[in-house]
Amino acid sequence: MQAKLIDIGNSKGLRIPKFLITKYHLQPQLNLEELDNGILIKADRPKEKLSWKDTFREMGKEEENWNEWDTVVDDGIDI
Repeated sequence: MQAKLIDIGNSKGLRIPKFLITKYHLQPQLNLEELDNGILIKADRPKEKLSWKDTFREMGKEEENWNEWDTVVDDGIDI
């Protein structure tokens, strides 16, 4: 996606398409992070804390891989 810089007084501005503003919940205050290859624009919003119930629900969505424990279980045990 490309965008153009526009003149705003002695400065330049960037027009962000409305669908991106909506998708990323952008507000008038944004965070800019300077990277080696450009600028990262992020929404300036505090991270939402999840309740214990929501945290449990989110953890339940993750798929766990217990394969690595197979070697630990047999480690050092003579049968």
